[in-house]
Amino acid sequence: MYCVLRSCAGRALSTGPKSHTFCRRALQTTAGADWQLQTAVAFDIDGVLVKGKQALDAGRRALSILSGNNKHHKRIPFVLLTNGGGVSEAAKAADISQRLGVPIHASQIVLAHSPMQSLVQSYGDKHVLVVGGIKNRCAEIARAYGFSDVSTPNDLVAWRPALWPFMRPPAADHLSQPVGRDFSRHPFAAVMVFHDSFDFGRDLQVVTDVLRSQDATAGLPFVARQTAPLFMSNEDLVFSNEYPLPRFGQGAFHVCLRAMWHQLNRGLDTPQLEYTLFGKPHRVQYRYAEQLLDQIARSADGGLRDLESVRAARRIYAVGDNPAADIAGANAAGWTSVLVRTGVFTGPPGSNDATHPAHMVVENVEDAVNWIVETEARRLAESSSAL
Repeated sequence: MYCVLRSCAGRALSTGPKSHTFCRRALQTTAGADWQLQTAVAFDIDGVLVKGKQALDAGRRALSILSGNNKHHKRIPFVLLTNGGGVSEAAKAADISQRLGVPIHASQIVLAHSPMQSLVQSYGDKHVLVVGGIKNRCAEIARAYGFSDVSTPNDLVAWRPALWPFMRPPAADHLSQPVGRDFSRHPFAAVMVFHDSFDFGRDLQVVTDVLRSQDATAGLPFVARQTAPLFMSNEDLVFSNEYPLPRFGQGAFHVCLRAMWHQLNRGLDTPQLEYTLFGKPHRVQYRYAEQLLDQIARSADGGLRDLESVRAARRIYAVGDNPAADIAGANAAGWTSVLVRTGVFTGPPGSNDATHPAHMVVENVEDAVNWIVETEARRLAESSSAL
């Protein structure tokens, strides 16, 4: 069943997240409010809680409501589930806390690349190419996850400037390691696209070079096959910021990479580019979020003895603005999806997305949370009276 609510204002991977002790002070709560662990909410960030660099007032009020400032005096666990990235979970938590004025803990953050921590099992001690982000930030994130031998496209250009002659030599603070490594002697075990490319041309050149070079080694001859596995996060083609129209996301880089691979191998007996995707709408992202919600439940009210009963009774709501990512992923995960009109989706009042319809459509995130709180209050009351 899918519904549209008009605003009252009129308008697989086995390894989960690193264990965190949930910070009980991470939420500003109303005195005397109790945890309602049978309910949980996952919010997208851009287009839902914020709009580019602008924090939305409705976002501040929504998180306050979940923190116990509601007529039922209930605290409802929540996480922020975004296809953004390029920063650490702790940095994103600090940024959102500052912008919204509501304390958020790193253990409430799921970035597009967060579940890629599971790849440490296979590649933690191997040489990997990490792509995307500002300067060498994604390399540092990868190292914090446990990848010990990380290089970036800038490192390769610094080694051989002719590899991509359309840029100035990278500055020292853009490199992930000192200049001097001979990459022709250091094959790559995998390529990992952590975040948006800040130089499409350079990154397309470097990634395709590595993927079709003998032994996945830069500078060696090309071969007619893919020579290393490729992992990519966030296939969102577009995203919403303060500009009035959607902007290209990391998914645009994926499209260009696939097209380039096809064109470079045209007429050759080369298989299509193979890759593994992370980020919404893929199930791995939702499993990771569920594990964070489990950690919150364990820490709530001094600990939890029966997690399985909480999981069985828990209903998870996903609030997002992008039908192809937020809503499609939530529906596939068996969550209850709520679509807002403050981001990518801008359908007329009373409408829903035709391809990925949400269970509920509202004007903004505050309306979404009010609907969730009241819907859950009725559900839990009916469940209690039936016992």
